[in-house]
Amino acid sequence: MTTRGTARWAVGIVLGAWGLLTAARGAPAAIAETRDEATLLVFAAASLAEALDEVDRAFTAQSHVRVKASYAASSVLAKQIEAGAPADVFFSADQDWLDYLERRSLMTAGTRADVLGNELALIAPADSSLQLKIAPGFALAPALGKGRLAVADPDSVPAGRYAREALTKLGVWDGVQPRLARAENVRAALAFVARGEVPLGIVYRTDARAEKRVRIVDVFPTGTHTPILYAAGATAHAQAETARYLKFLDGPEARAIFSRFGFVTRHGPAH
Repeated sequence: MTTRGTARWAVGIVLGAWGLLTAARGAPAAIAETRDEATLLVFAAASLAEALDEVDRAFTAQSHVRVKASYAASSVLAKQIEAGAPADVFFSADQDWLDYLERRSLMTAGTRADVLGNELALIAPADSSLQLKIAPGFALAPALGKGRLAVADPDSVPAGRYAREALTKLGVWDGVQPRLARAENVRAALAFVARGEVPLGIVYRTDARAEKRVRIVDVFPTGTHTPILYAAGATAHAQAETARYLKFLDGPEARAIFSRFGFVTRHGPAH
């Protein structure tokens, strides 16, 4: 896998066009008129990228409905939907940002479902010889040397929130908080480590599996943080085909793909 630049994230393209529309008065009507009714727009957490791309191709092959996926931090995507971005599906890496949109009546009632689980991993560059066992009070700060710890922004991004929760539970958060390399999303944190810019980072286990330039030092015990659950639902203005897509996400073909990429499905752990 290669490190993604801005071109990788389709959301920039989508929202660039959206920004032009909303600059004019009456923007919601303009958005509705210009949407491609044959294409579903999915806003999804950055950590889903490769797996969801494959799932979307399988859905299109079966349904002949095109899907465009835009990837970013769940927090960023939720704010964009709130501002009027024309997404059909929101696929979040945590429950909080779906709750946020539901409180604002921006999701279709009854469509939300937990789809996947994941694990949190401590990673290092692939050529690093560093060994560290995650346990209460473990020597994370000393292991950084003069470097920093890459994490997605813990103030807003789900992966960063999980990381902060785990490190707090383990009693080491205060020692590393001043030394964080905060990233805009989990894939940006992964890139810091992959490029060797930092000695350690915290990402989802699936992210580490997707990047050959990093290795997993250890996996955080599940009891150290809230269960990592990815949930998906239809937005308030979703197209009719969205229901078919959400059903496919929870079907056997999609589950097999997600499992192959290391995600935990609702029907059992990945192999």
